[in-house]
Amino acid sequence: ADSGSKASPASTQAQTWPASVLLARNASVRLVRPDDSSPVTSLIAPTGNPPSSNASTGATPVVEVADTMTKCLRSGNKILFFGNGGSAADAQHLAAELSGRFLKERQSLSGWALTTNTSVLTAIGNDYSFEEVFARQIQGIGSAGDMAFAISTSGNSPNVLRALNVAREKKLVTVGLSGRTGGKLPSAVDHCIRIPSDQTPRIQEAHILTGHILCELIEETLFEKK
Repeated sequence: ADSGSKASPASTQAQTWPASVLLARNASVRLVRPDDSSPVTSLIAPTGNPPSSNASTGATPVVEVADTMTKCLRSGNKILFFGNGGSAADAQHLAAELSGRFLKERQSLSGWALTTNTSVLTAIGNDYSFEEVFARQIQGIGSAGDMAFAISTSGNSPNVLRALNVAREKKLVTVGLSGRTGGKLPSAVDHCIRIPSDQTPRIQEAHILTGHILCELIEETLFEKK
């Protein structure tokens, strides 16, 4: 509970973290200022060289994915987000940022979460299998030019990989958001952003930051002031 005591001036100084805070430094995603030497740095800014793959860490793939998402939405297509557990929560969070708004007052964008309709999820899970819960929905509502945006900390979730396979068959653009190695996700998508950590909490925290940066870049591009 709030004790009612006044905070010190230092504690009330606002910390603002613009999109540019996601820095590529030593091939790592940094979530704090480069000169931060506090004890928590090791928790929220893991460093180290990620393994070689076609997927990348750092700022560049984030900008590339934002550009791909922007082109998808500008063309009148939709973005379908999906994942399990915490990633399911991220999926509906990001869909809401697009269909509602992020920072700008603007028209709605077509962001959909495949994780929210319990009747659909339980019907498909019961009548087919849990592996089909996202794939079946993409079969029904996905169209060529749409985007399938998969979120998986491990990159190995069977239902996520199955959905991406169907998405590719239907000519959707595929994007993955995962952890350090990416698991099987990098080879299953057109674009993959990997967070250079092996710890699920750190990966998830970086996922939502990355998602917010994507939303901000999309809005800035689509609704820039004339």
